[in-house]
Amino acid sequence: MSTTSLPAARPRTKTRVSYNRFRAWLVACATRPEASLWLVIQLAILHAVLWTFILINLKAAQDVHMDVAEAWGWGQKFLLGYGKHPPLSGWVAGLWFKVFPPTDWATYALAMATDSVGMVICWLVALRVVDARRAFLVVVMIALYPIFNFKGFKYNADLLQLVTLPLLVLAYLNAFEKRSWQSGIWLGLAGALALMTKYWVLTMIGAIGLAALIHPERLRFLLSPAPWIAIATLVVAMIPHIVWLADVHFVPLTYAGDTYSLEDSGQVHQLVAGYALHNFALLALPVALAALAMALVPQWFTLLLHSPLRIVTRAWGRGVNPGVNLSRALNVWIIQIIVAIGPPLGALAFSIYMKTDWGISLFFLVPLALVAIPALRVQSATLFNIAAIWLVLSVATLAASPWIAAREMAANAGNTATYGARSDLARELTQAWRQRFGSRWAIVAGTMESIQPLVFYSPDHPAALMPIEAWDSGLTSRDDVKKYGFIGVFDPTDGRLPAFEKWVSETAPNAERMVMTTRRFTHGKAGPSMSWNIYIAPPAK
Repeated sequence: MSTTSLPAARPRTKTRVSYNRFRAWLVACATRPEASLWLVIQLAILHAVLWTFILINLKAAQDVHMDVAEAWGWGQKFLLGYGKHPPLSGWVAGLWFKVFPPTDWATYALAMATDSVGMVICWLVALRVVDARRAFLVVVMIALYPIFNFKGFKYNADLLQLVTLPLLVLAYLNAFEKRSWQSGIWLGLAGALALMTKYWVLTMIGAIGLAALIHPERLRFLLSPAPWIAIATLVVAMIPHIVWLADVHFVPLTYAGDTYSLEDSGQVHQLVAGYALHNFALLALPVALAALAMALVPQWFTLLLHSPLRIVTRAWGRGVNPGVNLSRALNVWIIQIIVAIGPPLGALAFSIYMKTDWGISLFFLVPLALVAIPALRVQSATLFNIAAIWLVLSVATLAASPWIAAREMAANAGNTATYGARSDLARELTQAWRQRFGSRWAIVAGTMESIQPLVFYSPDHPAALMPIEAWDSGLTSRDDVKKYGFIGVFDPTDGRLPAFEKWVSETAPNAERMVMTTRRFTHGKAGPSMSWNIYIAPPAK
């Protein structure tokens, strides 16, 4: 009997030991200086790969978002600005697509690569404030934050701020600590890099400036060369872009004023409330999952049966916490509080259209701000739990992604903005142009939402021209239109159609006019049908 029982006992023992060893290995790698960076990089790479495949499945019935197509178009020429925004997002897209083809999967890979680089920088920021154990908890919480997965599918200037703003905060914490002229240069360059992403980062720059003025150690910092060298470096680095701004008559500011100014105070209040609720809901997920990971440490089941309140209270304690640097944590808390309440208050004061996407870049410090609370105690088992939660949720989402996509398509069958077949239209228009003129299609004219996907999907990749808007990208001109010809594309239900018709009549009165209809079929299911007004103006002879 004893000999027959041994084989059954050994596998159980080996399995338990293997599991415990793996858990101990993960915790050791997360906390040892020589191994933690490589572990975080591996986590970021795995996150990028998993979520790229998830997005490929989730978006199989959709074209890329117009913002992504716009960034791709910008990247075809390395300019100092692109009408609406500074140039960095276009430059990054241009470099990325010199390596990867202009395909849907490559755009999702770019978005996830951006998110994952941001994750690593956020971990480096966390290491400045808390110990390695807490820093690993922070980075996995960020991986669970929907902005870095589901909501991070759309590469644009907002998403790129998840790299440049953590880099700015990292440079600030470094400068605040070292107070040297070298650290000031790095801070100034980080600020310029952030400003070259989007002018919205002035909110973060302002928050950092206020934090430097509010912090109890402000005099040590302000009397050092670091802040003044940083300001001078930022100004010098921004001179080329400032010259470009003057050359285009500050058209990005015109764009912001025309697009985001509101007169209806009731609508402003609704938008601000929606912004606050939206971002609170997104942050609630990683916070709740981190709380679950901290609760499921050893003896949790016993406590659940006999003293359930202890599951929560044992994570909190009194006394000095060597795992938190209070001076640096105070900087993080001040910055996060200011960027959390400042923009909504500004929107209310100045009647600004507050987009929920503007919160994408402003709340990456929340996990660190919470984990840096000194009373919070983080056990080693929490690190394995949070990593396991992230992995299980990611793999489960990957497995369920085809089903999720089918359900979403069925629930939004008539949504032309999401499921309209603009890629099919791009290919049909390219063929129509080549048949007529035997040359490359050079320019497409219309509105951003209509034509940017055509720029991306057409084999000829025509330059986008938005003639009825004041903030053209600068990639082509109205003189080029007369030389190379163009195809105008316009949604007949768009209220701006009369203005576009007027422009076509003045620019190319003999343009060929037609209506084209497109519809996509995905896995045998039909998407919505879309009709387009098409205007084909030939090149000059």
